[in-house]
Amino acid sequence: MNESNESKLARFLNFYNGLSHDGLNQLAELYTQDVTFIDPVHQISGCQQLTNYFSHAYQRLTSCQFDPISQIDDDQLSFISWIMTLSHPAIGKGKPIKVHGCTELRWRDQHICYHRDYYDLTELVYQHLPILGWATTLVKHKMAKA
Repeated sequence: MNESNESKLARFLNFYNGLSHDGLNQLAELYTQDVTFIDPVHQISGCQQLTNYFSHAYQRLTSCQFDPISQIDDDQLSFISWIMTLSHPAIGKGKPIKVHGCTELRWRDQHICYHRDYYDLTELVYQHLPILGWATTLVKHKMAKA
């Protein structure tokens, strides 16, 4: 891995660890205008739509931190696994939640043209909802015994 690749991923992590609702105008510095963004809930095309998505997502977010676990990187493709710790008043009564995940990034001219996040939506949301949390925990336990 060369130094420019390390600084690319470092820039990506620093951006997300410093992101707030007020810093969304900086998305255009990291992403191409025609970026494709995919996560377990959304598929978004274009930097403006991505900005709109993050504007809504970060509106009530109390905190969000990504801690890298491992990464593989080259000039056009990067993978990074992480643990995200977030606090949001609508999830888990606002207490910090840890979610394990990874991100696939495709680069064009040092900008991200494709961003896909992989994480367990149950770990992020469902297990923190009163009825669904109980049900998903029950299903997990039954599957583990099978």
